[in-house]
Amino acid sequence: MRTPFRPLTRRGLLTGTLGSAALLAVGGSVAGCGTKAATQTEAGCVSEDLSGTEKTLTFSNWPQYMDVDDKDESKRPTLDAFVAKSGIKVAYTEDVNDNNEFFGKVQNQLAGCQSTGRDIMVLTDWMAARMIRLGWIQKLDRSKLPNVEANLLPSLRGRSFDKDNQLAIPWQTGLAGLAYNGRVTKELRTVDELLTRPDLKGKVTALSEMRDTMGLLLQSNGHDPANFTAAQFDDAINKLKKAVDSGQIRRFTGNDYAPDLAKGDIAACIGWSGDAIQLGFDDDKIKFVVPESGVMIWSDNVVVPNRATHKGNAEQLVNYYYEPAVAARLAAFVNYICPVQGARAEMEKIDPALAANPLVFPDDAILAKSTVFMALDEKQEREYEGKFQQVIGA
Repeated sequence: MRTPFRPLTRRGLLTGTLGSAALLAVGGSVAGCGTKAATQTEAGCVSEDLSGTEKTLTFSNWPQYMDVDDKDESKRPTLDAFVAKSGIKVAYTEDVNDNNEFFGKVQNQLAGCQSTGRDIMVLTDWMAARMIRLGWIQKLDRSKLPNVEANLLPSLRGRSFDKDNQLAIPWQTGLAGLAYNGRVTKELRTVDELLTRPDLKGKVTALSEMRDTMGLLLQSNGHDPANFTAAQFDDAINKLKKAVDSGQIRRFTGNDYAPDLAKGDIAACIGWSGDAIQLGFDDDKIKFVVPESGVMIWSDNVVVPNRATHKGNAEQLVNYYYEPAVAARLAAFVNYICPVQGARAEMEKIDPALAANPLVFPDDAILAKSTVFMALDEKQEREYEGKFQQVIGA
């Protein structure tokens, strides 16, 4: 289903409360009190799986991240089909509105090796990486995920925070790159053009999500966002600061740049592929660009927290959503990149235009230029976020 552009999309909610507040939970500290969050180990925090006798599952997801029936919003076709097929009753809630906010909801329980009451949580790469670092996430049984083994996109395998694909399975994926309004400016191809072209001065926005903006700048300097040094980060932050000081960049945003881009109030920006798809439904002059130097790719991931008692049921659900036909039905609603190989052929039966859209099903050339931002340790996260917030004035 193609839906009109939503002013507060899932990615908008992600970044809407970033800024100085983002630093409160950085590095596993408890927001508001500065207390160190306790790490756990698999041996020290043992979880019992009751899936054999309890056919239930509690699933926490982001808003608008599950397909809904056009005529009855209480129905979720793919999820309802899973319940009917598996006999597993799913308590589905959309209570993940912001990574840091959600961290605050569950940190006390997870730090204390207590149940959160959730079997599945969906978290963005960097937050999934933080919880993995803290030892709060259960390993999945790969033998129970044959569809994931067969169908996960190669570009999403072996990520730095989950080398063996046992802890975080991509739910949906997106790109951070460039976007421009062809009604008010000419074609845009590179990050350097965005940051220096005279006709764009004061008509540019960048993202307040550090990993997306800085990842693109690192790439533009010829560095790898998946493996960079502090000196390389400083080179990129200085490049960003120069663009801010010169007035080239008007402001930093969540996805609230999208209405301004649609109206032509800004000419170009660093933005997200999902927003470009939504805007493009109404105006084909809105273009998303994979910069010549590369593009950032991010995922929101299914994770099973410690003390969740239905890991086996969760594995059944994840494996189900990696069936290409199911993945295609979900992608037709959410309009982000589908992480499942084989779903494109299924999408052709549902919506040929979406099947042909490289922002939903990227070709090999785009995927070859996409990079996941490096997993950061506590010190790096504090240092890099701090420097970025200073430049963007948060």
